[in-house]
Amino acid sequence: MAEIVNLRQARKHKQRADRERAAEQNRALHGRPKAERERDRLAADKAARFLEGHRRQGADEPDGQQE
Repeated sequence: MAEIVNLRQARKHKQRADRERAAEQNRALHGRPKAERERDRLAADKAARFLEGHRRQGADEPDGQQE
């Protein structure tokens, strides 16, 4: 004899599996851990501070002339 299957439960199991598969694909495509995002943001801030700290005064004026 064939195994009796509850169709409602089988449908729910299939939906869960489909949602999990889609979520896994989205995590692979779009997701980055919060620690990684924070590390990148801090590195960008550090680079901006470094450049600002090494900027020469009067670089805004043409030919280095100050008013």
